[in-house]
Amino acid sequence: MNILLLDDEPIELEQLELLIHSHFPTWNIYKALFGSKAIEMAEEMVKEGKQFQLALMDIKLPGRNGLEIAENLKSFMPSLELIIVSAFQNFDYAKQSIHLKAIDYLVKPVVERELIDSLQLFLNEHPEYNTHTEVVQEVIQLVNNNYQKSLKLAEIAKQLHINVSYLSRLFSEEVGSTFSDYLLNYRIEKAKSLLLLQRNWSIQRVAEECGFNSPHYFSNAFKKIANCTPKEYRNKGIA
Repeated sequence: MNILLLDDEPIELEQLELLIHSHFPTWNIYKALFGSKAIEMAEEMVKEGKQFQLALMDIKLPGRNGLEIAENLKSFMPSLELIIVSAFQNFDYAKQSIHLKAIDYLVKPVVERELIDSLQLFLNEHPEYNTHTEVVQEVIQLVNNNYQKSLKLAEIAKQLHINVSYLSRLFSEEVGSTFSDYLLNYRIEKAKSLLLLQRNWSIQRVAEECGFNSPHYFSNAFKKIANCTPKEYRNKGIA
């Protein structure tokens, strides 16, 4: 499952990616700041015999607007589904979105529940992309809601009345990583968001807010996953 995110604001891209991966960690997400880059990425996908199944696109972009880019993309990816994201509640934009058969029209700032509802609309039409069993979805939701706390798969298995070995194997098969790796990556993604959105917070506070008891461990884990330190990531100011 390949998703394209197109927005000229890096923080918006960061937030959308985090929200989507929070609920659908196995989806492949491609990000573009410019329409030309989105088209270039799509053309490369087609050359490789692949395509984007879904695109979330801003309307106001430098140069051509997002609706024009969407129409261009659908010319060589006819089955591409669209969710329009805009800061403007504009009737003409909404009308054009309907013409393009967009699934939904979301107004910024995007609310998590509204986004997930839109993605669920997509899955209702394409159930083949929803590969998680109910129990794995429950585990993912528990991580989403409690990542600041100490989480152990054995305790979650007990809470769900399921064998921990079976749950561990099932989670790894469906998500593509172990539970501990998924939890660590989720916490790092949350930290990335806070580093950009809460610039007045210390690195230690960001670490604590994301469930890390040791700032040293947080910095080491962050560098290993993001290829830079938390401070370097904040200074870049980009996703």
